[in-house]
Amino acid sequence: MVYNWLKIEHNCQLCDERCETGQSLCSPCETELPWLGGQCSICALPLPATGLTCGQCLKQPPTFDHVAVPWRFDFPVDSLITRFKHQSRWPLGRLLAEHLGRHLQHAFDEGLPRPDTLLPVPLARKRLRQRGFNQAQMLAHWLSPVLKIPVRNELLQRIQDTQSQQQLDAASRRRNLRQAFALTDERQLVGRHVAIIDDVLTTGATAEALARLLKRAGAARVDVYCLARTPKPGE
Repeated sequence: MVYNWLKIEHNCQLCDERCETGQSLCSPCETELPWLGGQCSICALPLPATGLTCGQCLKQPPTFDHVAVPWRFDFPVDSLITRFKHQSRWPLGRLLAEHLGRHLQHAFDEGLPRPDTLLPVPLARKRLRQRGFNQAQMLAHWLSPVLKIPVRNELLQRIQDTQSQQQLDAASRRRNLRQAFALTDERQLVGRHVAIIDDVLTTGATAEALARLLKRAGAARVDVYCLARTPKPGE
């Protein structure tokens, strides 16, 4: 007897309603996600319109070249990321990576340069033992076959187990990350275009610290791909 896989029911991972075959979200839920519209052309900070550059990037341009991100850090994406990251809900992470991959592929089709390598933000050993997995590394490995871009886990290392960034302001985040990262082989970066993979971009302190390290090693371009971007505090 031949099993007909087309008869399998597909339910939305947000509302559990029936959705189209091969889809993980129903159309209404996908439409209602906090898609990032107007944003800074460099750091993707939410702005009133597209094509603008935020005041911070004009005043002090970041070392990284561009941030590509589909969503604002808002409900329900914020809840999905938290459950993936802190409750080991890996199917939710896979769902988010799937949509990030589509967003990036569309951006490539629209002219965004395609990187040579994906570099997930590394975790310190202690935090990796506590959590049991690196969410950025998982995202990168889900994205790699979709985008046909290799992942290099070993190139970036976190050599200092710094305080968690979540409760720190922008200045404290920058101080917290000084000398936190290292490269295992700088020769692999010379002239290369790389993309840093992370879950959320808040102040950009982690991306900035890594971009400086990568550019000093000779990287020609450093982009940042993440799931969500937070607005300015209070907005």
